[in-house]
Amino acid sequence: MVLVRQRFARYRRIAPVALGVASLAGGMLAAGCSSSASSSAQPAQPSPATVTFADAAAAAGSWADPNGDLDNTRDAAGSAISAANVASLKEAWTLKLSGPAAAGVNGAGSFAANPVVVNGVVYIQDLDANVYAISLATGKLKWEYEVNIPEKSGPGPDGVAVANGVVYGDTSTAVFALDAATGKVVWDDAHLLNSGQGSFEIQPAAAGGRVYLASAYGNGPGGGILLALDAATGKELWTFNTVAGPEPGVQALGVGSGGAWETPLVGTDGTVTFGTGNPYQSIGSAISQPARQLYTDSEVNLNAATGRLNWYYQAVPNDFRDWDMQASPIATTVGGVPAVIGGGKMGDVYAFDAATGALLWKTPVGVHDGTDNDSALLLAHKLTIKLPFVFEPSSLGGILTDMAMADGSVYAATIDVPLEFTSLSATDGNAAPKGASAGGEIVALNVVTGKVEWDTKVASLPCGAATVSNDLVFTTLVNGSLVALNRSTGAIVLQRKLPTTTNAPIAIAGNSIIVPAGAPGASGKAGVGAPQLVAYTVPVKS
Repeated sequence: MVLVRQRFARYRRIAPVALGVASLAGGMLAAGCSSSASSSAQPAQPSPATVTFADAAAAAGSWADPNGDLDNTRDAAGSAISAANVASLKEAWTLKLSGPAAAGVNGAGSFAANPVVVNGVVYIQDLDANVYAISLATGKLKWEYEVNIPEKSGPGPDGVAVANGVVYGDTSTAVFALDAATGKVVWDDAHLLNSGQGSFEIQPAAAGGRVYLASAYGNGPGGGILLALDAATGKELWTFNTVAGPEPGVQALGVGSGGAWETPLVGTDGTVTFGTGNPYQSIGSAISQPARQLYTDSEVNLNAATGRLNWYYQAVPNDFRDWDMQASPIATTVGGVPAVIGGGKMGDVYAFDAATGALLWKTPVGVHDGTDNDSALLLAHKLTIKLPFVFEPSSLGGILTDMAMADGSVYAATIDVPLEFTSLSATDGNAAPKGASAGGEIVALNVVTGKVEWDTKVASLPCGAATVSNDLVFTTLVNGSLVALNRSTGAIVLQRKLPTTTNAPIAIAGNSIIVPAGAPGASGKAGVGAPQLVAYTVPVKS
């Protein structure tokens, strides 16, 4: 099976594993070189080609933020798609990539970002950092911002945010702002990261005159950083280090740690909350030099204006399994109290008091093999680990992609794939155990209690993020399927074959579903299997 990270979307640090039977190819993707987008843009490439289908309704609607809204609910407001008409979904148009992006990026595929739909235009970034503006109604390319530089770490998700007529995005080394109507550069800054602070691979959030983003893979003091920029000028307003020291475990790092890559939560209370990445240490380091390694694998709540820490919750101290707490936090209320929902590759969903960070509930989802507390036990010198060491959730997830929330329920997609360590020097695990299978589950939880409402198994890895539309919850499977489930029962009511494989989250805008389809299995293929952005629509009642 071909598997890409976390980030599939969300998705980092795992190179290809296979579609069907997992075998870890292992490790971090090779780093590349780049500088600012504008100064490093490559020679112009052929434009993507659009194919339209006359028997489908024209697409119309909005998905204004990376997760649909600033609360990160992934609940498609105003959607026309429901159980009553989902069977009538038809392919309306497809935009097929060309040039270097069509060949995939370091084995990670071509797309990992969530589309954003504003004022009838779809904005999306590929894993070569190119940004496309596409007519929602016709699928025709309006403009393209060419970079053609593969992501440095990744894979992704990258992606853009749109606010006040400006598109905000990043390359591995730069952050840029583009005029949403023309694609012309408003500002571009390639001097935000110092040596050792990693690289950008995040889909940012833009609100209140600020752009919030983060680096990942920082291998110097402080690890990856969280930061805020002035939206009008790109000026840095503050930064926050996600790795605190000097602990022995922190000093032993070298591959890269901390930071974030899923869109943060911009609160109405003047805060911004990030889910952070793991310390990316070997199992041997966790045994010989155990340390909490704050603020890795944490929910981190900051003052949005100053970057001052309000509270944090570390889910996995001394992590050696790549159990990132990377999922975009969601704003909600629990029993009338403002709350934040978080989760990640450790396979747990958490609810926190939004003001204090106090844990309200915690619920495991997907397969757990009984080793959940091993990192903490190593930290307390209460465990001896023997090889081979099998673990599930593995470094593939758990909860790999962003969750959704609507009407008192939280929806999470989980990855069920075990991996094992056969060497103390390994990170992420060396391979899948013999006979291991690869699948997943879609799970609904009660937002007040955390109780599981239903749990539905799926045959392939669910990588499209959970996305709500009226009485349905959608995701995609990495083998190339769009899936819809009944929100009340969890029953699968639609399974539509896509033109190719996918590992990116979807957007639902009005009567349309926008699917970035370009997982590693699609890369480099001509014709129908080529990487592409696809729009499906249902008829609109007059």
